[in-house]
Amino acid sequence: MSILVLAEHHDGQLAGATAHVVAAARAIQQDSGGDIDVLVAGENVGAIADAAARLDGVSRVRVADAAVYAHQLAEPLGELLVALADDYGHVLAAATTTGKNVMPRLAALKDVAQLSEIIAVESADTFQRPIYAGNAIATVQSDDALKVITVRATAFDAVAETGSASVEAVDTVVDNALSSFVGEELAASDRPELGAAKVVISGGRGMGSGDNFKLLDGIADKLGAAIGASRAAVDAGFVPNDMQVGQTGKIVAPELYIAVGISGAIQHLAGMKDSKVIVAINKDEEAPIFQVADYGLVADLFEALPELESKL
Repeated sequence: MSILVLAEHHDGQLAGATAHVVAAARAIQQDSGGDIDVLVAGENVGAIADAAARLDGVSRVRVADAAVYAHQLAEPLGELLVALADDYGHVLAAATTTGKNVMPRLAALKDVAQLSEIIAVESADTFQRPIYAGNAIATVQSDDALKVITVRATAFDAVAETGSASVEAVDTVVDNALSSFVGEELAASDRPELGAAKVVISGGRGMGSGDNFKLLDGIADKLGAAIGASRAAVDAGFVPNDMQVGQTGKIVAPELYIAVGISGAIQHLAGMKDSKVIVAINKDEEAPIFQVADYGLVADLFEALPELESKL
């Protein structure tokens, strides 16, 4: 059976997570065979479909272009996936807010179990996923005819963009009487998106206040980094929750992760421990963050950060 990947896109751009999900689909394909299709649902998404068609391993891009899909609301997307799912053995999406919102609806409507946040493919029906905040890896097997899966994008290397898949329209236009789009507030930033950044610098409760997060700005600008935070910093009201890295926040795996004033609670480590290089700055030499750090600096962050910025 073929595999369907739900493309994620924002502001007219194909999200980078989609290339990682296609990589997971290719791992399944090696065992199950079949083609890999990508579904692009939205309004005026021609450019996004063209970008999806360039992903290696994709045979066909299916485009559902209608006003009802404009804001990727979970209800119409779920119904659309239900209408298409019988042609596939697997339906995959990234384990992002969109994927976590849509895929459980598909699983419920098709009366199958969802496999969440897989990090490895053993075969077409057997996968690995983290449990207990990443301290154990569960091997899960599904005998459902349709396997509904969310993929932890950081666990799979993105496929290249040298493909040339065909693009075809999907005529299915569902009715949506369950939800309506009210509005959104977008945070404008010149920095990279947290989940896709190659460098991330995060602050914790040790930052002391929201104003002190400005100490990270200069370093982030010089490194081209995104700025994140621990849950403790978010709960303390220092920064908004869309900056949270951790088990209940965003999962990141950048090339460089700098943790400043973060003790290293297990929930935070679950969100960043797959980073290639981890640097920790903390005045408490017993902080758990040093157990996973490649480089550790025991210092007062209020002295270390200005010096680090000046050295950069």
